[in-house]
Amino acid sequence: NISGAEFPLSFDGQELSYSLEELKNALDIKIIHLTPTEIEFDLIGVDASIANALRRILLAEIPTMAIETVYMINNTGIVQDEILAHRLGLIPIMADPDFFSWKRPEDPPTDENTVVFKLLVNCTRNLNASPDETDPNKLYIDSSVFSSQLIWDPKGDQATRFADRPIKPIHDDILITKLRPGQTINCEMHCQKGVGKDHAKFSPVATASYRLLPEIQILQDITGDDAELFRKCFPPGVVEIVNEGGVRKAKVVNARKDTVSREVLRHKEFEGKVRLTRVRDHFIFNVESTGAITPEVLVSKALDVLIEKCNISKDALAKAVKSDMSDE
Repeated sequence: NISGAEFPLSFDGQELSYSLEELKNALDIKIIHLTPTEIEFDLIGVDASIANALRRILLAEIPTMAIETVYMINNTGIVQDEILAHRLGLIPIMADPDFFSWKRPEDPPTDENTVVFKLLVNCTRNLNASPDETDPNKLYIDSSVFSSQLIWDPKGDQATRFADRPIKPIHDDILITKLRPGQTINCEMHCQKGVGKDHAKFSPVATASYRLLPEIQILQDITGDDAELFRKCFPPGVVEIVNEGGVRKAKVVNARKDTVSREVLRHKEFEGKVRLTRVRDHFIFNVESTGAITPEVLVSKALDVLIEKCNISKDALAKAVKSDMSDE
C-alpha cells in the first residue's frame, strides 16, 4: 500500500501528523552491499509513497543511450528485419548520457546527440573443419552473431572525447542471431538518449525493488526442543539458539534474512508466542544496473530527479496560493 499514512489516527494509538523535524531526525540511508553492478541499501524513516517514487524514477526517468534507429542495408538471415532491430535495441550500450544532448524528431543526427554502430557479418563454411564435424560453431565461421561484433563508428570529435572509455556494448557475449553459409547481415545503428518511460531499452536498471524489513516478535520464551523447531521454521541466520541460565532459548538475530514464509504459524506449539510484522518505515532496496551507469550513481541521480519534482510541486503550489490571494 503506497498511499500516505502520515496523518493522525491512521493507526490506533499512533500520532502520525507530518513533521519536517521528525522526518529529518528519522531519515537515514545505509549502504549494505555494493558491487560494480548491484547495490543493496536501507531507506529508513520515510513513507511508502516516497520509497515507491524512488523506485519508479530508477525504472523510468534516468536517461541512458540505446539503439533507436536501425538502417538495414542487407539481411538474408532467418530473423526478420523488425525482430532483429528490436534485439539490437535491447543491447545495453556503454556511453555516458551526460555527454550527449536530447534529439528531437526534427533534429538531424550529430556527434552531440547520436552514436553510430555498424554491423557487417558474412557466414561462410570453415574449410579446415573435419568432414564428420557436426558442431555449427566449428563447421561454420560467424554462424553466431554476438554483440561484440558491433563496431563503433566515431563521428566528429567522439574518438577524442571518449578516448579513455570507448563506446561499446556493455556485454560482448549477447547472442543477436544465427546465420548459415551464404547469409549476411549489414546494417547501421544510431543510438540516442532516452528514458525508460518511453521504452524499456532505455531503462538503466535490470531490477529495482524494495521490501519492508521483517520483524519477528517473540511474545513468550521458546525453549528446549521447541526452540530448535522454531529455528528451523526460518532461513539460516534468522534465529539462533542461545543459552541463558542453563536454558536453551530461541532468539532472533537477523530478521532481514527472513523470507516471510510464515512457516512458523503452521505449528500449534507457537500459537500466541510469536508475531510476524514489518517495520513500516524501513525499506530494503535492491538495485541492479545494466552496466551503463554504476548503481551508486543511479541512486544519486534518482534522488536528484525526486528533488527536482519536489521543487516543481513547491513552485506550482506557491503560484496557486499567490493567485488565490490576488483574486481575493
